[in-house]
Amino acid sequence: MTTAAHDGPLGIFDSGVGGISVLSAIRQALPHEDLLYVADSGHLPYGEKTPAYIVSRALRLAEFFLSHRAKAVAIPCNTATAVAVEALRERYPDLPIVGIEPAVKPAARLTRSGVIGVLATTGTLLSDRFHALVRREAPDVEVLLKPCPGWVSLAEEGWTPDQDRLVAEPLAELVERGADVLVLGCTHFPFLIDPIRRHVGPDVAVLETGVPFARQLQRQLLARGLARETGEGGVTFMTSGDPAEAARRIARLTGQETAVARLPREYR
Repeated sequence: MTTAAHDGPLGIFDSGVGGISVLSAIRQALPHEDLLYVADSGHLPYGEKTPAYIVSRALRLAEFFLSHRAKAVAIPCNTATAVAVEALRERYPDLPIVGIEPAVKPAARLTRSGVIGVLATTGTLLSDRFHALVRREAPDVEVLLKPCPGWVSLAEEGWTPDQDRLVAEPLAELVERGADVLVLGCTHFPFLIDPIRRHVGPDVAVLETGVPFARQLQRQLLARGLARETGEGGVTFMTSGDPAEAARRIARLTGQETAVARLPREYR
């Protein structure tokens, strides 16, 4: 293992700025690491793209990370994980690649009614990987699936009260059908947590996966001897879309002004 590999950044990508919802968990678990985050906003939303398209983007971004000597790739994007993580692992067998999955397992353990709801993009809910997850982790639970493709745009552009119906309708259907645990199966959706909780009330649990994802990334680095133990890590943001727009969205979501650079043309 070379020093360059040990000191390289962690490459992180999502279809847009949704993956930023897990950055704080990654920073808490791995405070010494440098993070290179790519918002693939020029190809948003992944959930409405074909599997071949998503795989192509994932492979291209992995090439970009490796050009920056990344020592691992993290995918806080449920759709990209569901569709492309196996292709990435096949192409780069020696590179730690950590994907994210909806919190179906803890939801199945937590439910009292025996009914859970999963809110996600169409791409995630149609994937073979997701259905295998449900069969494996929730065989005795009724799992209600609710695609919410419009929620990605709400999170990216900023939810406003006049858009409340777009949040309320899918939630009402799941609660009416008896779901007492809801799984946010997209990393964009935690940015809508306030209206979600307001509509479902205090008796319905809402689960997201940022902390477990960060812990799995930490375990992978520790197991391979790649975790940095000293120094203060930083975050670099890049996008395949408009850097000014990405910076505006990141600032709105995090409350911090952030510089965003544009990906080189060959990776856009």
